[in-house]
Amino acid sequence: MNEDKPIYILPENTQRTLGKDAQRNNIMAAKIVADVVKSTLGPKGMDKMLVDSTGETIVTNDGVTILEEMEIEHPAAKMMVDIAKTQEQEVGDGTTTAALLAGKLLEEAEELLEKKIHATVITKGYRLAAEEALKVLEEVASPVEDQETLRQLAMTAMTGKGAEGQKEHLAGLLVQAVHQVAEGKKVEIGDVKIEKVKGERVEESSLVQGMVLDKERAHGDMPEKIEGAKILLTDVALELKQPEQEAKLSITSPDELQRFIEHEEKSLKDLTDRIIGSGANVVLCQKGIDDVAQYYLAKAGLFACRRVPKSDLEKVARATGGKIVSHLQDVREENFGAAEMVEEVKQGEEGMTFIRGCQNPRAVTLLLRGGTGHVVDEIERAMQDALGDVVAAVRSGRVVAGGGAVEMSVSRRLRAFAKTLGGREQLAVEGFALALESIPEALAENAGMDPIDVLAELRQRQEMGEARAGVNLFTEKVEDTLAAGIVEPLKVKTQAVSSAAEVAQMILRIDDVLISRGGGGGVGSSGAIGGGMPPGMMGMD
Repeated sequence: MNEDKPIYILPENTQRTLGKDAQRNNIMAAKIVADVVKSTLGPKGMDKMLVDSTGETIVTNDGVTILEEMEIEHPAAKMMVDIAKTQEQEVGDGTTTAALLAGKLLEEAEELLEKKIHATVITKGYRLAAEEALKVLEEVASPVEDQETLRQLAMTAMTGKGAEGQKEHLAGLLVQAVHQVAEGKKVEIGDVKIEKVKGERVEESSLVQGMVLDKERAHGDMPEKIEGAKILLTDVALELKQPEQEAKLSITSPDELQRFIEHEEKSLKDLTDRIIGSGANVVLCQKGIDDVAQYYLAKAGLFACRRVPKSDLEKVARATGGKIVSHLQDVREENFGAAEMVEEVKQGEEGMTFIRGCQNPRAVTLLLRGGTGHVVDEIERAMQDALGDVVAAVRSGRVVAGGGAVEMSVSRRLRAFAKTLGGREQLAVEGFALALESIPEALAENAGMDPIDVLAELRQRQEMGEARAGVNLFTEKVEDTLAAGIVEPLKVKTQAVSSAAEVAQMILRIDDVLISRGGGGGVGSSGAIGGGMPPGMMGMD
């Protein structure tokens, strides 16, 4: 009689988690990620200190920065990081909201799974709820009335972050910058360059009607300032071409060596003579400038910068009205950019090149200042969030009430929508509505208010028809937040709802996890994540 022998189809180092265990582990991982960023939400949110293996320290409450810097190994947790990154790329703000909402959706789904409701039913309910939520968001949104609305929007985004102390000044600069580069509703985040300078006060931050490059003059004998600048932008190397393959040059006498050196110098002089003769007095080159070429340009009184990144070169072109020249035959005045002044300004030991006085620039620079590197870095992150919000509002022309008002309004409408559904999907829709309430709940909790009392009052006011009733964390009262100037762009909310719902549905559909790796780690039945707290969760790169 033959005994049954086990059949192995997977390698020894493969770990497999099935069914409910797989779902629980994935949900736990997502909830841990949401919990990490929960305390950073809102104007009264706390900061995180992130320290990597080299001792580099970041102090921030920016959701995407926290999640990117953490060394996350669990695949479901990585999905949560991805939605934060997508939110950052699409809008520039709302990363904590998206991650927190996704975590809460999965927490609500976990309770439904315990009630023997199948994951497929829950995902269908979540899909229906997300579609309805997006419709409601469109309905309750208000048009952008004027630049004051955009200024309030920028201040809301900066509140609770490093820039809060000077938010009025910085918001004014930001709105002015966006207004300058916008063409109707067409505006790109990249057209507003943010450059930071360490060692000055935040209130000395300014808007430059042109570009600031983190570059010095190529040669010390070049003038520090050029007025009436005619700027040649080129991606051609102002140096002799190197052979693509290894080449040998045979020189048999000193005369031959001298002729070779003279020929090189003549080629470089011809190159610079063409530029000098064109009338350009400033050269910004994407590639290198040979030492000999630098000498001739300096001798002729030109200002030149080398190794200027292509992205900066494109911004300078938009700011000055110039064109990037790829062939030196096109070095003509009609392709030059124009500015009132180009000068090198010393910031500490390093120099920066300022291009000022551009006529009707389509790209500008916000020059941020701060006392320390940590301060100016956090101000930059706050300004990036605010810039994303303002650009999103200009593009869509729609804003919503902040302070959790819009989430409560959508939640109320979803509860009514759930009653129109016949199947078990209505329980998932109600779960989605509850998950949305986690946003005002976290805002209140982070501000030291009683979240239960706040939610109860918000529900009551919303039921009375006050769709804009949210929590004003500065007065610690429930009021019309839109009228109070607490405003957020519609795009932040629609993107957060869409991405959170999608990632929750994706994680819920997983019932089998196979992890193959050389040694250790993996997803255990306890929900451990690779090896730490739970394993691998809170490490740093």
